[in-house]
Amino acid sequence: MSRLAPQGTVLCPLSALDDTGAKGLFVGEGDARQNIFVVREGGAVFGYVNSCPHVGVPLEFEDDEFISEFGGEILCSTHGARFRISDGYCVSGPCSGDALEPVAVRVEGDNVVLV
Repeated sequence: MSRLAPQGTVLCPLSALDDTGAKGLFVGEGDARQNIFVVREGGAVFGYVNSCPHVGVPLEFEDDEFISEFGGEILCSTHGARFRISDGYCVSGPCSGDALEPVAVRVEGDNVVLV
């Protein structure tokens, strides 16, 4: 994967993610521009490319709505595939056994940044 943006780029404040919240955003420029999202689970934050491995469509139905209404899983609004938050592994749906493409992120101070 090409570099999305420089290491240390602030993606969003940690406060933008509640305990199991997510935020979609675009990073990079030109050919490297990608649609990604970050999701929080407890004290950990994970990043993924916003693309279902089944057919490549964005996952959310509405802005920043990536988590199933039952919580605890990322949901593809198009096909109903469900993914673990911790590693993006598809546990149910047409892409079972596949996984979301990870984006390395970390928490620095009060922000989520690109690694």
